[in-house]
Amino acid sequence: MAIIAAKPQFGGMATGYASGLGLHNHERTRRPLQPFPKHAAFTIRLRRPRARIRARAQGTPAEYARADTLAARMRGKIVDAVNQTNWIGRTSYVWYRKTTPTGTAYLIVNADSATKRPAFDQARLAQGLSAALKKPIVADSLPLNGLTFTDDHSAITFSPDTIRFRCTLADYKCAPAPNNGGQGFGRDFGGGLYGALPNDNVPPRISPDSQWEASVRNFNLYVKKVGAKDGLLLSSDGIEGNAYAARSITWSPDSKRIAAYRVRPGFHREVHYVESSPEDQLQPKHSSRLYNKPGDLLDVEQPVLFELESKRQVVVDNALFPNAYDVTSLSWRKDSHAVVFEYNQRGHQVYRVIEIDAATGKARAVIDEQSPTFFEYSAKKYRFDIADGREVIWMSERDGWNHLYLYDGVTGKVKRQITSGSWVVRDVDKVDTVARQIWFQASGMYAGKDPYFVHAYRINFDGSGMVAMTQADGTHNVSYSQDMKYFVDTWSRIDQPPVFELRRTSDRGLVAELERADASALYAMGWKAPQPFVAKGRDGRTDIYGVIIRPMNFDPSRKYPVVENIYAGPHSSFVPKTFSAQLNMQQIAELGFIVVQVDGMGTSNRSKAFHDIAYKNLADAGFPDRILWHRAVAAKYPQYDITRVGIYGTSAGGQSSMGALLFHPEFYKVAVSAAGCHDNRMDKIWWNEQWMGELGPHYSASSNVDNAYKLQGKLLLIVGEMDRNVDPS
Repeated sequence: MAIIAAKPQFGGMATGYASGLGLHNHERTRRPLQPFPKHAAFTIRLRRPRARIRARAQGTPAEYARADTLAARMRGKIVDAVNQTNWIGRTSYVWYRKTTPTGTAYLIVNADSATKRPAFDQARLAQGLSAALKKPIVADSLPLNGLTFTDDHSAITFSPDTIRFRCTLADYKCAPAPNNGGQGFGRDFGGGLYGALPNDNVPPRISPDSQWEASVRNFNLYVKKVGAKDGLLLSSDGIEGNAYAARSITWSPDSKRIAAYRVRPGFHREVHYVESSPEDQLQPKHSSRLYNKPGDLLDVEQPVLFELESKRQVVVDNALFPNAYDVTSLSWRKDSHAVVFEYNQRGHQVYRVIEIDAATGKARAVIDEQSPTFFEYSAKKYRFDIADGREVIWMSERDGWNHLYLYDGVTGKVKRQITSGSWVVRDVDKVDTVARQIWFQASGMYAGKDPYFVHAYRINFDGSGMVAMTQADGTHNVSYSQDMKYFVDTWSRIDQPPVFELRRTSDRGLVAELERADASALYAMGWKAPQPFVAKGRDGRTDIYGVIIRPMNFDPSRKYPVVENIYAGPHSSFVPKTFSAQLNMQQIAELGFIVVQVDGMGTSNRSKAFHDIAYKNLADAGFPDRILWHRAVAAKYPQYDITRVGIYGTSAGGQSSMGALLFHPEFYKVAVSAAGCHDNRMDKIWWNEQWMGELGPHYSASSNVDNAYKLQGKLLLIVGEMDRNVDPS
């Protein structure tokens, strides 16, 4: 592994371990530590030129060797840990994948009889797949991405690479599966908000009665009888630069009306890339992609309704949706009387569910969510329509905590708040409209317990009868059978290996403990679980949670410099709550550091006030809380050297790690910043405007670029020239 180091303040940091080059937390990906790619491109700037730089490593050669070999030495040390599980169709069978000393194993459980068996013969499947792919496949590491079973367990489908395969389990013959996927339409949120898709290659939309087809011709809405040669234009107001979008056409269920968006394009910004060292040629390559940024002019999408028989165009007043960041697809009510869409206003302080009367074109707000800060639409928005929209279940932080509300969909009034209290609804698993019950996940309900631990619950629509489906002290991941008769529960803590249980939903009773992970081999090699640590935040009242990771050869008589792993994105919380070897942070610790990770104010999954610290202030990154947390650790543990604190991070963490030296140089001495979004005006629109709002002077106040003159300490900048998430510029 290549180690790149700038001269450190306290002896050095191995930046090859800096969280995985180019790995972005808001892509929700996790990768094991990898060496720097052969053709990786770095931008390294030192604060002042020096004729000679001598890098003195923190660790000894033996410590570097121990860190480099840690992944190999830990491999296979946690066995019987379930890492994937799925119910098979509407049956009472569930399959899962677990770790073994040599790789992975697949099993099937009959919940009715509480019995389990191998899901298939892995050796024979490896042989069959090897023959189909014409390359060797190892039985203990089968490439079964997106694995699904037929209901009778006679065949499986999966994707070993880009092509989906089907294998029959009677003879283990494998062949490419039929392609049943259709073309999707809409926007791509991978790196930004990209405008409406063009009308090219969009097939005609067929009416539910199969009599008509609708498309766009000469920028206008065009309909004709299926099979007919000619048709007619329903609109005449579509022009180049304000055309109807074929991808938005939607028929009413009775086939009598059509709804569509007429789109005035905004500014379609491009980000340009130069691949300096391509694998397949000597010369560089140029490419570009659409990538909107904060402040960019966006598409304006105007909903328009048409009556097929009368050819009448129904004009919709946009008073309720005047300044859209985004609108969702148009969706008809089942009785065809209205069409519904969601409106997200620029700045993310107004979010509405809007219903348009099909006969009159009059729009009304079924839900009108307004916040003085941000409405977190990307993670804290949930809507479920009941009885064709006559009632709506809606998620909101309006009382200061993320909870569920029951709306009257006719009047637009709140009928009742379903959940309440100083805790957070994290997700909804199922809504039972017959029993009028909601199955959901929440955290923070138990005083004295870690408020980030996720548990499963059930509650009635009227807020009564709340039942905890899970009990064990840890964070839980549950999966219910289709008939809700059973659920599997995988739970763990950072100091408790995972337990995989099958339970009945009727009384939460244990049917069988299917697996209990065994980490004894990991502990035997000297590994110790991360230590949770809690300290008060900047207000003197709020608990701030973090973890401490020490080297396996920790000597309590020594003092250790500290390295903080930072990711402070407001879209989630990041301190680990489930069992893991924490390989990346442990590798850094092996070089002679104490490594920590902290969730300061401004991150998610706590109260709205906790979260709002980030609003228009991403430079804060919870640093006032983090520094107090560090000081509390040092006060308790004399080995913790508070005078030598370094920090590293990637993506939003890259912005924060550099920001530590700009805004808090009295505390942080060294930073390694990888793939950082150092100025929020340069990064993707959806992520940055959600937390920073519309453009203003606060963007400059949080900018590492505008504040670079404040730099103190030692900084290593790492920038991937082909970064597809954060603009390398």
